[in-house]
Amino acid sequence: MGELQAGKSPFKTESNYDNNLKIWSGGERRTLFSTDLSIGEIIFRQMERHPKLIAQISVTEETVLTWEELHMNAKRVAIYMRKLGLEQGDFVGIIGRLTTHLTAVAYACFFNGTPYHALHTEYDESTIERLFGISRPRLIFCDGDDFEKVQAATEDLQIQIITMRNHPEGSLRIQDILRIPVGQNFQPVRLKDGTDQTLAILSSSGTSGNPKAVTISNSQQIIASFVPLSSSDILYNPNTLDWASGITMTVNAGVFSTTSIIEDSGFNPGALCSLIKKYKISFVFLSSSQLAMLANCPEFESADLSSLRFLTYGGSNCSLDVQKQVRRRLCRDCLNFSYTLTELNGPGCMNFNFDEKPNSVGRPVRGIKVKIIDKQGVAQGPNNLGEICIYNGQNWSGYYKNPGETKKMQDSKNWFHTGDLGYMDEDGYLFIIDRLKDMLKYQTIMYYPSEIENVIAEMPNVVEACVFGIWDPVNGDEAAASVVKKPGTQLEAQEVVDHVKKRITTKFKQLNGGALIVDRIVQSGNRKTNRAATKAEFIKIMKKNTL
Repeated sequence: MGELQAGKSPFKTESNYDNNLKIWSGGERRTLFSTDLSIGEIIFRQMERHPKLIAQISVTEETVLTWEELHMNAKRVAIYMRKLGLEQGDFVGIIGRLTTHLTAVAYACFFNGTPYHALHTEYDESTIERLFGISRPRLIFCDGDDFEKVQAATEDLQIQIITMRNHPEGSLRIQDILRIPVGQNFQPVRLKDGTDQTLAILSSSGTSGNPKAVTISNSQQIIASFVPLSSSDILYNPNTLDWASGITMTVNAGVFSTTSIIEDSGFNPGALCSLIKKYKISFVFLSSSQLAMLANCPEFESADLSSLRFLTYGGSNCSLDVQKQVRRRLCRDCLNFSYTLTELNGPGCMNFNFDEKPNSVGRPVRGIKVKIIDKQGVAQGPNNLGEICIYNGQNWSGYYKNPGETKKMQDSKNWFHTGDLGYMDEDGYLFIIDRLKDMLKYQTIMYYPSEIENVIAEMPNVVEACVFGIWDPVNGDEAAASVVKKPGTQLEAQEVVDHVKKRITTKFKQLNGGALIVDRIVQSGNRKTNRAATKAEFIKIMKKNTL
């Protein structure tokens, strides 16, 4: 595929600005379905409309399901749940990779109005015990790989566990459930609490503390009505059901009858390049870290990416150099940053115009309002820095059984306080500077690690960097960095320190705490950079090296 710089995005977002209130709006929400319908009812009817279309292809398990087959499997799982007596007030636990039948489990929960609570497979036993101790699911679906860990973590709850693959001897297998007969009269339930009822519980990123149980409602805000998806689209999403993009892609695949390409192994950027060509994938959703991996893999330079209509990424900051490196290989302006919170139930802002506004996270999508507030809570006008706050006009049930943290996130007027520092420009595009909580202080001077990370990202042999503060009794937070180098290249820690010193003249923003070349940046279960854990690993290695 030839490299083209032309080709503007045909997709636009509005940005209406109220100068009196200093609030930006994406305009009225567009509804595609009757507003009283639940997500489960919408997907159920859509599955009936396109029975013979391909719903899902698993490239690792080599399975292909039509919408008719997936519909039938979801109904079988839903019937099993009903036979167990699960009701709308109960929860189903999920800890699973993207295996063939995981989507059927999610849709079954939607059909029954029984929300699932999804946790990442990398969570340790104590985290699983704590989070499932909050929702107390009556049934758990997990991979056999994690069976013993899940069983030990939920021992006191006496929960039925069903395995999705690599089944331990004697376990109840998903295949056993998929033999259940389905009658002619099966229908999705009507929700007792309407679209305010909880659809699922996800976990917050846990980058600044323990993960919290985030409720997601049946609001149609989760439906991507602002993106022209259709049954001809082929989607690829490597993120599991515990991630916001995982549930969003699963919901929208059902709503728009698209084909999903899934794999249950770890993300492989070189393999993705091949999949895009083979299946003519049109929509890809990656984390920022995965985008950096894609940009720096050898296969990317010659990959055929001509089928892509959307290459969307999000979850954390991504260096502008990586974004430009990816955009250079695309024949149209389809590199989109999706900025959101798990708590929002859908995207907050999207940038459909990278060429026009590089490094912006975009304008508010329909149904979203944004304001920037200073330390006193006063709304700011264009180009003024402050905390980003978002309003979606939807009911949010908060962090499950955690009203204290809920009040910290959403104020009395239902604005979400993101904890992100940024500004809106004069055209209504949002730019993020850093996490407020990530702010460092050298002596009496405050600074943000993202500025140093961006400078490190300029180095040609760098894939990813994480900067954090190492405490010094005299200076306070001395910046230090863990850096991942490109495979097959040479990079020394001192080279990173010297590059930052050359590019940044102020002493307090230099890597006074040192640098370390590492194999990976530690991430939370939701694939966001975990500064606290990365810092802890840095300190541990440095101490070991000095012994």
